[in-house]
Amino acid sequence: MNAPAGSDLLVAGSVALDTREGPFGKVEEALGGSAVYFALAASLITPVRVVAPVGVDGAKRVAQAFSGRRINTEFLQILDAPTYRWRARQVHGRNVDLGSRDSIYDHWEPSLPPDFKGWAFVGSMRPDRQAQLTGMLHHVELLAADAMLSYVQARPPESRDVLRRAGWFFCNQEEFAALGGRDPDEFRRQWWLLGLVLKQGALGLAAYTEYGVMHVPALTERPVVDTTGAGDALAGGMLARWLSTGGQPGGLQDALVWGVACASITISSIGVKGIAKATREELDERVAEVEECLRRAS
Repeated sequence: MNAPAGSDLLVAGSVALDTREGPFGKVEEALGGSAVYFALAASLITPVRVVAPVGVDGAKRVAQAFSGRRINTEFLQILDAPTYRWRARQVHGRNVDLGSRDSIYDHWEPSLPPDFKGWAFVGSMRPDRQAQLTGMLHHVELLAADAMLSYVQARPPESRDVLRRAGWFFCNQEEFAALGGRDPDEFRRQWWLLGLVLKQGALGLAAYTEYGVMHVPALTERPVVDTTGAGDALAGGMLARWLSTGGQPGGLQDALVWGVACASITISSIGVKGIAKATREELDERVAEVEECLRRAS
């Protein structure tokens, strides 16, 4: 997938106020959401546009988190509706979904930058809206999407519609199984995917493409505080890096390394704190650590 001159990056996803508990304690109505984690990671590498709904009750927190970053919020719609709420309990590094309030999607009519043809990532959100956005973005240079287990289980037709339209797809092992996956490469061919990225937690990731399989290990020596948002940060770092280096097949493993580095920074703090405060220098250092880990592994 070649990135044409002037290509830009867009994320369509959720802005959330999360209430979660786990080994890190309990947080109530902390900023989160797929669009937020993706944008914060990607903006360390390249400018990114955000398409998402947020209520008046969450708009100020988004503005604070995005302050000073190369994030275009022209298509972030502030609505007179409650921001998406999500509740979860983290057990052994995995979030157990305890339910959500997503009525804001009933009030949101997504709109996109006119004539956008760059690279787009449609993060997890209510499946009917995620399917709608993948339909609106079907013409772009590269279209990637992510899964969320509870939504896959609750609304499988819309989730499969997203999978059918995406060129690249990100999911963990549970989401992969819920979508009927057994053999990753067979699954990629079945759905005509250009790439399938399986997120494997402490094992890192495996990316399946027509060129073969690539593995990038996780930084297991780094402390893990909160795994929320790791997958979205991974996608943000990977796509931003790959786009910025030209989108050539030979640059894919390098891009995956940058994605793992962004995920590592994210899980080192509670919620968005780590990736929101990260600097490009910190990211460069983390990339070097992942590269060294990859050299040792191979």
